[in-house]
Amino acid sequence: MARRFGGPFFWDAAGFRLSKLPAAWDNGGMKNIALLGLVAALAVSARAEETFPRAGWREAPNPLASDLAEKGGMLVAYAGPYPKSFNYYLDQNVTSAELFGQFYEPLMSLHPLTLELEPMLADRCVLGDDRKTFTFHMNPLAKWSDGKPVTAEDVRWTFEAIMDPKNLTGPHKIGLERFEPPEVLDESTVRFVAKEEHWENLLTLAGLQVLPKHAFAGKDFNLQNFEFPVVSGPYRLGKIQEGIQVSLERRADWWAGDLPRFRKTANFDVLRYRFFEENDNAFEAFKKGEIDLFPVYTAHVWANQTSGEKYDRNWIVKQMVENQNPVGFQGIALNQRRPPLDDPRVRRALAHLYHREKMNETLMFNAYFLHRSYFEDLYDAAHPCANELIPFDKDKARALLAEAGWTADPATGLLAKDGRPLRLHYLSRGSTDDKFTAIFQEDLKDVGIELVVDKKDWAAWAKDMDGYNFDMTWASWSAGLFKNPESMWASKEADRPSGQNLTGYKNPDVDALIDAQRTEFDVQKRHEIVRKIDAILTRDVPYVLLWNKLGTRLLWWNKFGVPDAPLGKYGDERSAQSTWWYDPDAAADLAHAMKTGRALPARPARAVYSDPAP
Repeated sequence: MARRFGGPFFWDAAGFRLSKLPAAWDNGGMKNIALLGLVAALAVSARAEETFPRAGWREAPNPLASDLAEKGGMLVAYAGPYPKSFNYYLDQNVTSAELFGQFYEPLMSLHPLTLELEPMLADRCVLGDDRKTFTFHMNPLAKWSDGKPVTAEDVRWTFEAIMDPKNLTGPHKIGLERFEPPEVLDESTVRFVAKEEHWENLLTLAGLQVLPKHAFAGKDFNLQNFEFPVVSGPYRLGKIQEGIQVSLERRADWWAGDLPRFRKTANFDVLRYRFFEENDNAFEAFKKGEIDLFPVYTAHVWANQTSGEKYDRNWIVKQMVENQNPVGFQGIALNQRRPPLDDPRVRRALAHLYHREKMNETLMFNAYFLHRSYFEDLYDAAHPCANELIPFDKDKARALLAEAGWTADPATGLLAKDGRPLRLHYLSRGSTDDKFTAIFQEDLKDVGIELVVDKKDWAAWAKDMDGYNFDMTWASWSAGLFKNPESMWASKEADRPSGQNLTGYKNPDVDALIDAQRTEFDVQKRHEIVRKIDAILTRDVPYVLLWNKLGTRLLWWNKFGVPDAPLGKYGDERSAQSTWWYDPDAAADLAHAMKTGRALPARPARAVYSDPAP
């Protein structure tokens, strides 16, 4: 559930910004350790009147964009289910983050390779010698789409809107709670003072997406879902067909469009997002040419449904992209707020009953690695992961359940305790996980557990999740270069409405470690703390951990110009919206080839990012 911010950047679920420009993979992200050192230098140096960007910073072309890129054309992308809001402050999903990030920009951006802070809506930030004072000077170039300047008052209003208790902005409050309300010094200067020292403070403020006060003030913020009349980003909202698609229109008057950093980005005249409840239906639309770019999330589709004339003749490009996109995790979230999942023995038993090995082999062509960690890319040869890879083992599951007091009811065959059968409800938002759930359901039944599948559409699922009205559900999380476990694992987040601590996890030992990492500016020492947290989480089993893919599997119709690094250094499939471009000659060649039945020149089947030579 990545957070995407303005311009060419996004944050992960913990608030870490990564490049939205072309990216690369590293078979599990182990090379990210070195990158963390680069970003850590920013945090460590946050002292004694330092200014960002650093002295000597100059505008320069984006190193991941192509000089060949041209403006024009349209890209049609697959966007998943229709969200309840396009306002990412109100609806924390990937699609809303992507759309919102095209409309509204952060105070500062990050260089797509070095991750150094660069100007955006603010042209510099001065850090006080107390390490808690942050003074942002607004960029005199920054303008709203109605021509008005972006001001310090806009920054203050945005902060106040997010922090207003009436507004449903829960996850976004977490980082900003560490600050006093900002002080407007003048029209172009705003000062933040942190209540506490924290390594993430600077990045939290730099990533604040600023909204126009004059467009939103006086309105109920919770109702600002699908109308954004004034924007600062490269695109404005175009036509909406509710539940079907939305179009974004490139702004010729975007204030940053002529800056060298952005000159070869935001190339499409129109970005169109098609919404589908089911991935299979989206794929059918792609094959018909109704979608231009399709990320393949399922191995069986990649292995069995990407062959034939369109692929053999290179009308559709099939490419595995590998980069340094940090590794998140996915799993079955177990709601510990109510029994029987408040018992760690029951949760571990469920993990022993999820046959990951079989599913990977029979359903996913062994194309995935099995999770043993919530922070996979914190481990490498120098820091091997000691966490147990929980195996499928019905005998261990039965023993754990018996230890927890569950015994077979002769009348029903179900396990029961205190007259209550062991019946669990699985909250599903589609059919994608049906085949996995069916296997799980049978193995649970074999040991005396009934699993009831409650299927709901996206909106109903989101409503239940907001209120934590579920036993179990599938959740997938992105990752970031910075690992901040607070929003997902701190006890104080367990009861926050619409928060990210889905499982209601509470553990005082983890809370103490979270507190310890807040003021640790040395990234390697902070990682040691997070590894300790990871070990405790693995023991407590808040999720039945599943698996992850080893790269980004992409399909696209062969009518686009693509940079050398198709997804940049840290990006995913959404990087295409920023640095790809419509190539009219390629489009004409594609149309002619399809009409005549001839093949187009092949594109590389695998694209691996590598850093430029020093």
